Amino acid sequence: MVLNPDRGLIKLLENRPFLYLWSGQVLSQIADKVFFIFLIALLQEYRPIPGLENSLRSVLMIAITLPAVLFGLAAGMFIDRWRKRSVLIRCNLLRGVIILAIPLLPKTFVILLVIGFVESLLTQFFAPAEQAAIPLLVPRDQLLAANALFTTTIMGSLIVGFAVGEPLLSAAQSLGIFGRELSVGALYLGAAVFLSWMPKQEPLAVRRLTLDSWGQRLWQDLGTGLDYLKQDQLVRSAMVQLTILYSVFAALTVLAVNLAQAVHLEGRQFGFLLATAGLGMVLGAALLGHWGHHFHHKPLPLIGFSGMAVVLGIFSLLPEHHHRGTPGFPIYLAIALSLCLLLGVSASLVGLPMQTLIQQQTPENVRGKVFGFQNNVVNIALSLPLAVAGPLTDWLGLRWVLITMSGLVFLGGAWAWHSSRQLLQDKI
Repeated sequence: MVLNPDRGLIKLLENRPFLYLWSGQVLSQIADKVFFIFLIALLQEYRPIPGLENSLRSVLMIAITLPAVLFGLAAGMFIDRWRKRSVLIRCNLLRGVIILAIPLLPKTFVILLVIGFVESLLTQFFAPAEQAAIPLLVPRDQLLAANALFTTTIMGSLIVGFAVGEPLLSAAQSLGIFGRELSVGALYLGAAVFLSWMPKQEPLAVRRLTLDSWGQRLWQDLGTGLDYLKQDQLVRSAMVQLTILYSVFAALTVLAVNLAQAVHLEGRQFGFLLATAGLGMVLGAALLGHWGHHFHHKPLPLIGFSGMAVVLGIFSLLPEHHHRGTPGFPIYLAIALSLCLLLGVSASLVGLPMQTLIQQQTPENVRGKVFGFQNNVVNIALSLPLAVAGPLTDWLGLRWVLITMSGLVFLGGAWAWHSSRQLLQDKI
């Protein structure tokens, strides 16, 4: 796994097939964020039951989350049997068509649940196909740069999508009664156009499932994927480290409001902290994507987990009684934003090398199964901290929750790194 200096982003972008995949990802990611805002707006228009608006919103979020938990793993198994290019194109076409069809559907809450569920279900096929397509288009020695660019795009679309979503939808209404549907649908259809320009030639290791044997083969594929993870300690350890990483950020989305209030921002201004952490991940991704060859011999995940643990520990020590009117407020706000930036950079030192390792280490014939399993684990990892972080904060207080998270992040990261350190050194 020797890295060469020519792994920079500039050379990667000269790869035209990858450029088409990346362009499709940009439009798809932004479309996902704008669609989420559009879905919440539609909920208000679909005559929710008075007094149950928040409950209905929670039900809608569950409908969006369920496909990831129920079908994420199965989708990855089918990806190994389907052409990745076809999956990517069809998922975006179907998502675009569904949105364009919204004005023709009854305005009932059940229909809104179905729309959210189906859109999320298609995403479960799109995500592992996208990950599995990268190694088909990118040379092995450029995978780190490719993952850095994709991670940067995900974080950038998170910021851009949520920032421009509401203004875009408001402006689209001036195009007519169906303007919002046209604008969101056009993003998905535009992504499908870029993806259609990808090469049609693609290795396909196995044939498609037949109708009379798909159930049996599905369970066989499940066993194959799990057996591979049991045998490959490097991939298994990388997935554990990614799960720890995603769990931390899921918990921080709940704690962000409390953290903002701890430095006496308004609770609704928690987005400044998350955006700064996202900026840190972008900077870290750019650093690894362009100069990663200088750091390939360093224990990047251990450094990343240690940095995250330190940031969480320092956050727990920040005084909680500085407000806008006191002289110390700007200083503590600057410290908080700097810590969020460092948190994002540290997270990129874990996420990018581990995702690259999974792609390099996993054979083509089980890649879809592994990425589907990873997608499933990630969604479960995101769900559990969302459920427990709030109650624990009410019970123990923000400071003790942060201290506990700091210790768990360091111990979990150190254990995961130690369990695969010798194997990884043998690969370098």
